[in-house]
Amino acid sequence: MKKSIAIVAGEPNSISSEIIFKCWKLRKKFLHKPIFVIGSIDLLNLQKKKLNYKIKLRKINDDLKMDSLKKNELPVYDIKYQQKKPFEKISSKSNEYILKSFNFAIKLAIKKKILGFVNCPISKETFFKKKYQGVTEFLAEKSRVKNKEVMLMYNNELSVSPLTTHIPLSQVNKKISKSRIVNKVKILNNFYKKVFKKNPKIAILGLNPHNFSTLKKFEEKKIIRKAISKLLKLKVKVYGPIAPDSSFMNSEKNKFDIILGMYHDQVLTPFKALYGFKAVNVTVGLPFIRVSPDHGVAENIICKKVANPTSLIESIKFFNNLN
Repeated sequence: MKKSIAIVAGEPNSISSEIIFKCWKLRKKFLHKPIFVIGSIDLLNLQKKKLNYKIKLRKINDDLKMDSLKKNELPVYDIKYQQKKPFEKISSKSNEYILKSFNFAIKLAIKKKILGFVNCPISKETFFKKKYQGVTEFLAEKSRVKNKEVMLMYNNELSVSPLTTHIPLSQVNKKISKSRIVNKVKILNNFYKKVFKKNPKIAILGLNPHNFSTLKKFEEKKIIRKAISKLLKLKVKVYGPIAPDSSFMNSEKNKFDIILGMYHDQVLTPFKALYGFKAVNVTVGLPFIRVSPDHGVAENIICKKVANPTSLIESIKFFNNLN
């Protein structure tokens, strides 16, 4: 049976509904599999009217029958949420609603009733309240695979992955270890084998400029080279340590599939400069596929009808790789 893709509506007071509506209007250009939204149908109808989109929404139940998903109305699995205005200021009021939406998506994904899910942006500061670094870590704990999760920023030309995610730069060198590098690369390697049926070429960056430090035991010498040696013995196609400042030039020459950086902005900054909205965030290591657009809630452009749906479209298109 052809499985569907769930879209978790995310933070209700954001650009999420706008990009969902825009995707639905453009669906004939990219959509190969049925989709449905997990969110409040009442609120989506309010927002649709405010944004002036002529789209019909239809409430569905959790049996997800294909004939109920293939019509010209946007299917919505309703999660109750009361809000008088179409858009309000972001607050913790929506936290329980967002959690219920995620929980339902996780339940469907674990039971393999769906191919996986895309979650629209949330306000991490409001929803997590410092408990989690981000959605990646939140989903790992919810799925009982804590510390086995890997953030992959994906584009079909080149992907990047940060060894450490949303932590202060001053803490990065304390979080780098041989076992962490080896484990994360193995998870990425297995994911590419399973999803893309290929042995990926993975570049591993150093931490210091030009892979050198005046310290006697710097990270490249003490940790990173040893991790690479271990991975090569496991027949993983790794290269490095590569100097961070020339890594993306080397990627063009060597056709790397993934660049693994030691910290978030080391790889995310050049990656976003290259691919912009053509990038999507994939959480690797979960017992299901989770993808999200690579942008935030964009409070500053709510109701202006200028939100770009490209990253959400690319997130949905990612599932074209899956059967």
